[in-house]
Formats: sequence, structure tokens, C-alpha cells
Amino acid sequence: MTPSRSSTADSHPYLRAATAGVRHHTHALSRTVPPAHADRTHLDTLHAHLTELHRLLDQLADRTRPTLPGAGRQLAEARTRLWQAATDIHAAFHLLPAPAADSAECRPDQLPEGPPFLTICQRHLAAGHLVRRKTTPTDLRAPHTTACVR
Repeated sequence: MTPSRSSTADSHPYLRAATAGVRHHTHALSRTVPPAHADRTHLDTLHAHLTELHRLLDQLADRTRPTLPGAGRQLAEARTRLWQAATDIHAAFHLLPAPAADSAECRPDQLPEGPPFLTICQRHLAAGHLVRRKTTPTDLRAPHTTACVR
């Protein structure tokens, strides 16, 4: 994957840093021996990343649609696909085995935002409010087709 080029060198430094972080994490996972499987903390962090991307695409779609309706619709569709991915990550989180009751991961006194399972569920519920305001149930079930418009 090649890095994207922009006309301004520092147009989106934090977004580029987040992309580089995800790329670095992907490479690190591919070199893990034996291959590591996803754990709850991993999926919680990935879910947080997806829900923030969802919010970003929502803002971009809203700002783009008035002047460029076609591009705005495409961004809105991408927002919907991100929500579907976040929903699947949330479901996978709950299918993973829970940590032992005495582990540090489940001690609310050591985590400022409470146990991880409460954090991901609260985040998912909050993001769901945005989805229900802007997306219909039909949109969420619509099949995704990939087509190049060039």
C-alpha cells in the first residue's frame, strides 16, 4: 500500500499518523510467531478507531453533499459500511472469552473508564444514536456493490 499524496505537506498530520500506526500494527501482527489471535483489548481499541472514523466520514459527507451530491452520497455509503464493520467488531468482542475475574483487565478500580466491556458497549450505543438519526434500516441491510465510476 502506498501512502497517499496531498497538495499540502501537513494538511492532515494526525490522520496520517493514525494510518501509519495501523499500518505498523498490521506489520507487527504479521511477524508474530505464533500468530496472535484477537483479544478483547485489541477489539476494543479497533472498535474505538472505527467509531471515530465513522464520525469523521459523517462530518465529511454532511459538508460535501450540498456542493457535490454524488461524492457526498459515496461518503455516506462509506460511513454506513464503517458502522457495519464496527457492529461486527462489537459482536466479535462479546464472542471472545472473558478474562479471568482476578485479572487486571476486569478491575474497574484500575481502569478510569470502567471495565472494557462497559466501555465498548457504551461507545457502540453512543455511535448507534448517530446511525439511527442518519441511516434507515434498509440502508444498513443493502448489499454493497463495488463499482468504479471512472
